[in-house]
Amino acid sequence: MRRTRTPPPAGRFRAPGTRTPVVLAVPALVAVAFLLLPLLGILARTDWSDLGTHLTSPGVLEALRLSLLVSFWALGLALLLGVPLAWLLARVSFRGKALVRSLVLLPMVLPPTVGGVALLLGFGRRGLLGPWLEDAFGIVLPFHTSGAVVAATFVAMPFLVISLEGTLAGLRPSYEETAASLGASPVRVFCTVTLPMVAPGLAAGAALTWARALGEFGATITFAGNLPGTTQTLPLQVYLLLQDSPEAATSVSLLLLVIAMAVLVCLRGRWTGATSTDRAARRARTTDDTGAPAPPAEDPAPPSAAHRERWPLHAEVTGFNRLTLDADPGTTIAVVGPNGAGKTTLLRALLGLTPRARAALRLGDTDVTALPPHRRGVAWVPQDGALFPHLNALHNTAYGLRAHGTPRGDARRTAQQWLDRLGVGHLAHRKPAQLSGGQAQRVALARALAARPRLLLLDEPLAALDQTTRARVRHTLRSHLAEFGGVCLIVTHDPVEAVSLADRVLVLDDGRALQDAPPAEVTRHPRSPWVARMLGRNAWPGTVTDDALALADGGRLVIADPLPDGARALAIIAPEAVSVHLDRPTGSPRNVWPGTVRELTSAGSRLRVLITSPEAPDLVAEITPSAALELGLADGVSVWTSVKATEVSLVPL
Repeated sequence: MRRTRTPPPAGRFRAPGTRTPVVLAVPALVAVAFLLLPLLGILARTDWSDLGTHLTSPGVLEALRLSLLVSFWALGLALLLGVPLAWLLARVSFRGKALVRSLVLLPMVLPPTVGGVALLLGFGRRGLLGPWLEDAFGIVLPFHTSGAVVAATFVAMPFLVISLEGTLAGLRPSYEETAASLGASPVRVFCTVTLPMVAPGLAAGAALTWARALGEFGATITFAGNLPGTTQTLPLQVYLLLQDSPEAATSVSLLLLVIAMAVLVCLRGRWTGATSTDRAARRARTTDDTGAPAPPAEDPAPPSAAHRERWPLHAEVTGFNRLTLDADPGTTIAVVGPNGAGKTTLLRALLGLTPRARAALRLGDTDVTALPPHRRGVAWVPQDGALFPHLNALHNTAYGLRAHGTPRGDARRTAQQWLDRLGVGHLAHRKPAQLSGGQAQRVALARALAARPRLLLLDEPLAALDQTTRARVRHTLRSHLAEFGGVCLIVTHDPVEAVSLADRVLVLDDGRALQDAPPAEVTRHPRSPWVARMLGRNAWPGTVTDDALALADGGRLVIADPLPDGARALAIIAPEAVSVHLDRPTGSPRNVWPGTVRELTSAGSRLRVLITSPEAPDLVAEITPSAALELGLADGVSVWTSVKATEVSLVPL
């Protein structure tokens, strides 16, 4: 009888080649035993029958009370000093930063008794600061409970600073920058955005700091002494009990061990690693608008006061971006260009958030160049939306209104109206982790629009939406922009957005403006190869010679209406003007090249064929599916392409 092998249980499968080498497994097991054996020794040697008696003795209870008092005061002092220090190390670049970080880490590697000696020489009666503290304030730290607090803070605060600095460094600045663009002051941003978002790291650091302060021994006994009821904390009590009552010392050690383990168990999985909320957020972001459709809602008119004011734009941008931008109120400008062209840098310069470029900015009659981001009246929507994960959709949308002083009830009503306008009003009480990517982007749009900015900056605002939702949101956005009293800049890679939403298209390359014209003009005469390709055209730059264009990438293109010899120009060839043949064509075409099919893609009811050639740049042709079937086109098939000279449009560069 043939036996069927049972597959390994889920989660325990090991792929071939993943077996742990013995040379690593044996030392690892020895290390585990080395760490575990002392703990087992405490458990094995504890006199369980007298445990209660030992732990309730007057000396132990007094030491426990004092330990809790010292550890909580040390935690408070560490929070007061450590939180600003962690923020400084995570967010501010300054000379000597490495030295400051080394000072933070030093108590962790310094022998505790040496730390106590250092505290004596710094804060003792004969120390550097001690005499001044005693003469000016009457404060004597050594051999006093306050000295025990200082000693515990000295050795424990690094745990808080390191934990919080790592969390702050992992927090994307776009959250705080977006909050500032909505009108929140730096203090409000820190209290309402930064602290709530780093709460897990702060809680972890606080728990570790408290536990370390509770167990401090060396620095305390050296700096503060061992005075019963004053500085004799629980670890010091253990030290004394070892001499007179080892069984009681073991019982008290067990208590400290249980407290330490409880702290670590509480930290594991709750404050460290990916939380369930993080995983839910990732799952939500991988889908689009698959939730229930939005219920029909009225399209409330924006507050009329926001549209009676008019804010023309004048900006002179220097640095990486070098351009002058003027726009009348109600103008929408689409900013396009290849990656690295400076599109996002331009937006951040207008916000005052980047050292790469600086914008001398005037909105209406107000010069806001010297104003901080939260006072400029410039709102933006970054590419990821940057919704605050600790606030629901309604509170996210009301954030800018509250930052400007709008009463809570009015802010929520206005926020609900904007969510309804963008079709996500039924999701008002959901957190960002419970929204799909498209829903989150619409909430981010509502939040920016609700803040009633003077200048609106949108960085690819519709990129996360599916086609149906994108069309609906585009219509809503267009209707708002038609009434908007300021100027709107939209960074986009979608030609439909550029044409349908914008009054002007600003083409950037390497930080400079190549073209600033109405969409129709840019569509007919693109001055950038990237823009021409974005619009679906073939674009070949070159230099005019006689009746042809000497192509920059090699080859020659015959043209019907040449420019003066030596002129630089961009040849635009529509894909539908490219003919594809299996044999070399004869007749009128004057531009004929051999080539090889490299890719076929669908473009609505037609196919786009990418053809490479040793005699010309890559060429895209657009043909019908039936023509492709008749020609037998597939990847690697050799073909001939032809373009009539009259089908080539030249744009001077």
